[in-house]
Amino acid sequence: MNIRPRRNRKLAAIRDMVQESHLATDHLIYPMFLVDGNQIKDEISSLPGNYRWSFDLLCKEIESSLALGLNKFVLFPAVSDKLKDPMASYSYAEENFYLHAIRGIKERFPEAVLMSDVALDPYSSDGHDGLVSNGKILNDETLPILAKMSIAQAQAGIDILGPSDMMDGRVGYIRNALDAEGFTEVSIMAYSAKYASAFYGPFRDALNSAPKSGDKKTYQMNPANKKEALLEATLDMDEGADFIMVKPALAYLDVIHYLKEHCTVPITAYNVSGECAMVYAAAEKGWINYEAIVSEILLSMKRAGADGILTYFAKDFATFTR
Repeated sequence: MNIRPRRNRKLAAIRDMVQESHLATDHLIYPMFLVDGNQIKDEISSLPGNYRWSFDLLCKEIESSLALGLNKFVLFPAVSDKLKDPMASYSYAEENFYLHAIRGIKERFPEAVLMSDVALDPYSSDGHDGLVSNGKILNDETLPILAKMSIAQAQAGIDILGPSDMMDGRVGYIRNALDAEGFTEVSIMAYSAKYASAFYGPFRDALNSAPKSGDKKTYQMNPANKKEALLEATLDMDEGADFIMVKPALAYLDVIHYLKEHCTVPITAYNVSGECAMVYAAAEKGWINYEAIVSEILLSMKRAGADGILTYFAKDFATFTR
């Protein structure tokens, strides 16, 4: 045989030289859950090894992550039911502990890149990403609230806004609102192809943010659709998105690859809670090699075309590769 592909696999040094995809801690964003209070480290039962942190302990977790070279974090607030209302008004209130935490983290760790969550569901008594009226999710009426939330987060010092609500036109509305307030350098990472997935269960447990009635299928995407993802991504790019995201990631590698080939801004992927929980459970049973599986899963997302990956495995991966 004149052609023997195995010759390029015979030595580690050769394999390393011809490796097509490379994954590093620089490519990862660490999702973290924040609660009001002090000295709280509350493990999420359906997402072992992940916690609801109070600000004081969250800062220690960020400090240890930075020491591993992990410097990008996305923050999600777990809000008490007593602070929720149909208008999600606590989302932009001056006393919002989430906004105070963003300020505090940026003061202590200016080198840390912070990404936020922009949607009504953590703050809404209805548990939906938009305003609800007679069982219907209102699109246009939701946009001003998202803009107020975005401006409040920008004022607090957030680096990247993460609109996760899937309302039509929200990226442009938020971009215009930010620019009008002088926040032209605040980035938008749009959840462009966010699917109505069964993989979100542990996340909703972490925030107690499941819808009180109905589901999210009228605004999140049908898992059967791929071309629609390009429509959503194109609209978000036209409206000013700096990044576009595919969520979930592992079950949607084809969508990541498709958008990477057709889009002109960086692609991010969210390796969501249910995808990670399955790995935690199998590893706990001793059925898989945790380190090898995590590395392979994250590499598959990078190979598919993700420039950045939001993953609960972030700190473990940083530890593996230290």
